[in-house]
Amino acid sequence: MREALPIKKLSTRRSYTKVSGLAIAFIDPCPGSGLLSVSPMRKTRQMLQGPRNRRIAAGFVLLLGLATAVAAGAMGIGERHETRHQIDDLEDRWRESILTRNVATAEMLLSDDFMAITANGMLQSKEETIASLRNGQVQFKSIDITDRKVRFYGMTAIVTSRAAVEGSGPNGDFSGNYRYTHVYARDPKGVWRIVSFEASRIREAHDKDKKDLERLP
Repeated sequence: MREALPIKKLSTRRSYTKVSGLAIAFIDPCPGSGLLSVSPMRKTRQMLQGPRNRRIAAGFVLLLGLATAVAAGAMGIGERHETRHQIDDLEDRWRESILTRNVATAEMLLSDDFMAITANGMLQSKEETIASLRNGQVQFKSIDITDRKVRFYGMTAIVTSRAAVEGSGPNGDFSGNYRYTHVYARDPKGVWRIVSFEASRIREAHDKDKKDLERLP
């Protein structure tokens, strides 16, 4: 009888690795065993890193989109300076249109949904403002503008000013100092229009129950 050859046991080793906080055991044949490695280590890393990389890429695209949107809505220094001049010019044209009762200019400056709050607390639409300007019930002799401030918020500009006015109306002559606010909005064509107006009388220490200005568009 032939002597039975001893059976050589497959020599293996057990190893552990950490991937994303998980301990994964795998079998790696020892060198010289003649068997191919069945270690799932590389495959496991690829499986776990794939979704992670996709999440990182998605987050990067989102941040890039937000940065682009902010940059599109923000104004550079040069553009802001130029736009400030545009708003100043529109304010001067508004003042002239009130003094000269230029209805065409006023219609161009005011948006269709314009709404005003007059110094006596009355709401006034664009149509009512134009009608008041056209009928001449209130006429201004002078409007002196000081302390003008312009602030920009994207496609919106807010103007605050002080106005010393003199004029006449149905109740006689009037005069006084007022604070007013104009809100401008830029339409898709890049045209700035007044969408809102509000005026408040500045009460002086010597002011004695003078009637508020009835019409200050």
